[in-house]
Amino acid sequence: MLLRPDGAVLLADRPAGKPYAGYWEFPGGKIEPGEDVQQALARELHEELGIDIGPARPWFVFEYDYPHAYVRLHFRRVYDWRGAPHAREGQQLAFFDPTDELPQPLLPAAVPALRWLTLPSVCEWLEAGALGVDALLAHLDARLAQGLRMVLLHEPNQAQAAIDGLLAAVLPRCRAHGARVLVCSTQGRPMQDADGMLLMPDALADLVARPSAPWLGAMVRDATDLAQAARVGCDFVMAGPVLPSADAVGAITLGWHGFSALASTTPLPVYAMGGVATTDLDRAQHAGAHGVAVSSAVPRLSAA
Repeated sequence: MLLRPDGAVLLADRPAGKPYAGYWEFPGGKIEPGEDVQQALARELHEELGIDIGPARPWFVFEYDYPHAYVRLHFRRVYDWRGAPHAREGQQLAFFDPTDELPQPLLPAAVPALRWLTLPSVCEWLEAGALGVDALLAHLDARLAQGLRMVLLHEPNQAQAAIDGLLAAVLPRCRAHGARVLVCSTQGRPMQDADGMLLMPDALADLVARPSAPWLGAMVRDATDLAQAARVGCDFVMAGPVLPSADAVGAITLGWHGFSALASTTPLPVYAMGGVATTDLDRAQHAGAHGVAVSSAVPRLSAA
């Protein structure tokens, strides 16, 4: 998919004579024998749109059962191309903001991808236990002003009253900037005002159905956790730890190679977490990440 710097994504409608004619989709096509995903995408976008693309960033891979075909879809994000996209096959073309009104009807497999495009590329873990409440709120105000649009409340050692008070202080700040607030499943009770929940591995393993939450994520450590997250209908996962950090000294880390292997066939958007910083975003996305999940308080130990 082609993405402009403002976040708008290019959609095209399917020409007459094809299955789902008139439905809007992401331009692309089939992988021919002997091609890898990058080569196939470059060829298809040149044929359909008359452009030449730079390296595409892996995003997720899932399978969809259409009435006319069972397909395996490799979604990749393209930010760099040469030439102006123009219809070479008679299709309509337009860039759309995925947070705004979209053209209808949409090809079914495009629907979850368009929803996931609204997930910010950076999520920050808020840890008042490490910083103190006043310092944390000052830090949050600064980060929201810089563009942070999703935070995770993670206070496993705080009393419920303290967590409630922190949430009451965080929510209006985030609402004023259009930022989402998630809570960890370790917090004592469901947070009705939050925008979603992140399941810890133990909570994820016990699930048989999706909990009620506008946005549902899960922390995963391996392919088994990832498969379970997809099975229960999570919207995204956070995978790690990728690199060493001060709160996980001695923990087994994935490293960027291990993270890329885990993310290479993920059916869900995945955030790189554990020892990563916002400066790792580009590297993480080239390794298959949707984005990075960073800590407000815990420093990394290595830049490896």
